[in-house]
Amino acid sequence: MNKFYLPLATILLLCLAPMPFGYFQLVRFLATLAFGVMAYRFYRDRKEVLTYTFGVLALLFQPFYKIALGRTIWNVVDLVVAIGLIILFLCERKNGYGRKRPNPVMPEQPIQVEPVEDNRIEFSLQGKLAPKELIYVASEEDKALTDLFESRPEVFEGWGEMIGFHIIYLPLLMKRLANKEVIRYRAPYLNDAELNKTTIAPKTEIHLQGKNDFLLQYLEHPQDKGRLNHGFIRTEDIRRGSDGKDKAINRFYPLSSKDVEPLADQLHRIGKQISVERSLQNRLLEKKMGSKPPYNGADENFNSQIGKEDINDLIEEVRERVAKLRQRGISQYILEQLIHPDDRLSRLVITKDYRLLLPDYNDMEIKMEPLVKAVYLLFLKHPEGILFKHLSDYREELTRIYTKLKPKGMNDKAIQSIEDVTNPLLNSINEKCARIRGAFVGQFDNQMARYYYIDGLRGEVKKIALPRKLVIWE
Repeated sequence: MNKFYLPLATILLLCLAPMPFGYFQLVRFLATLAFGVMAYRFYRDRKEVLTYTFGVLALLFQPFYKIALGRTIWNVVDLVVAIGLIILFLCERKNGYGRKRPNPVMPEQPIQVEPVEDNRIEFSLQGKLAPKELIYVASEEDKALTDLFESRPEVFEGWGEMIGFHIIYLPLLMKRLANKEVIRYRAPYLNDAELNKTTIAPKTEIHLQGKNDFLLQYLEHPQDKGRLNHGFIRTEDIRRGSDGKDKAINRFYPLSSKDVEPLADQLHRIGKQISVERSLQNRLLEKKMGSKPPYNGADENFNSQIGKEDINDLIEEVRERVAKLRQRGISQYILEQLIHPDDRLSRLVITKDYRLLLPDYNDMEIKMEPLVKAVYLLFLKHPEGILFKHLSDYREELTRIYTKLKPKGMNDKAIQSIEDVTNPLLNSINEKCARIRGAFVGQFDNQMARYYYIDGLRGEVKKIALPRKLVIWE
C-alpha cells in the first residue's frame, strides 16, 4: 500500500497550481477511494489513530456532498496531507511495514506457541478458583522461596499485578484474615465475648500452619502430587467428568529457587506462558460461542449466584466494603475451603415499621431504599418464587407494599419506578436484585447471605431460599 503514498501526495500538490475543474473532481474520487482503503487497512492492523485519521480524510474529500472550505483552506489541507503521506511513506519504508516478505526459513527447533499440555492438573473442587488468581502450592518445602514470600511479599505481588493476577500465599493469607472485623463478617453469629476468645477456625489454622499443600488434598489423581513440588496454579476450566461430578482443570507453573534459571527469568517465562494460554483459550471460547443470541429481556441479564461463590460482580459499594475487609482479590472458594464457617442462619424479623432485623446476628439491621425493600418484601411473600416475565402480574401488589413504605404518598416518579421494575423487558429488576444482594453481602459472608437475597437460574423462578419458618412478621 505504501507505494501509493507518493503518487497520491503528488496529485495533491498539483492542486496548488491552477488546474481545470475536472482535475479537482478526479482528485476527490481518487483521494476518497485511497483514504477509505487506508482506513480499512489500519483498522485491520489495529492502528486506531491512523484509522480515524484516514476515515476523516475520506469523508472530507468525498465528492458527493462537497464541503466548501474555500481555495486557500483547501490548498493548506492538500499541502498538509501530502506532507503527511510523504512522512508516512518514509516511516513505513524504514520499518519495513507493509512490505511483502519472503517465506521465512523454518528454524531447526520450532518455536513454542501452544500451551504446555502436561501442566494441566485435575482437581475435584466443587467450585473454580477466581480467574485472576495464582495460588502458590508445594508438596515439599523450598525454604528460599518461603523466606522470600514471608520477608518480601511485594516481589510476587508486584509481578502478579504486572501480569494481571492476584498472588495468594496461604500462610500470609491466614495472617491477613486474623482480624476481628473479618471474623465478624464471616461469622456474624459470634457475640463480642466469643469474638474475643476465638480466631478464624483454630483447627484449620493448626492444619495450615506453615503449609502450602492444602489444595493438594483435592487432587483428582493423587499421583499428580509428585508433579507439584512448588509453583503456582490457576484455574482454566471446569468440566463435567464421566462420574457426573465437576472437575477443575488447573494449570501448574513450576517455580524453584534451586533452578539454574534465575528466579526473575522464571517469573517472566511463566507470565508469557499464561498470556499465550489465555489468548488461545479466548479464541476457542469466541469460536465456541459464535454469534450472540437476541436480547430476551431482564432475565437474560440476571446474575445468578446459584452454584458459585463469586462476589466480584456485586455493585460498587459492596466491592468497597469487601475491600475494607481485606477480601478483595481473594478467592471466595478458597476462603470457604480454608475457614469452613458455620452456616448458622439467623431469623429474619420484619418489624411493624418494616425494618429488616437479624436477631441471631447480634441484632443486625439490613437497610435498603424503599423501592428496593418493597421488591424484597414482595419476593419474601412468595416463597414459591416469581418468574421475571410475569412481573407485571404483581404490579398492584408491589404498589401496595411500596405505599406502606412511603407514608407521604405516591408521586408520578414513584409510579413510574413501579412500572419500570415490573417491566420484564427493562433492566430495573436486575438492578434492584443486585442492591438486595449487596445489602446482605455487604454485612456478612456470601456463604450465609445467599439464603437471604433473591436468586435463581436464568429462565426459572427467582426466590428467596431462606426457610419461611425463620421469617417473622411482627
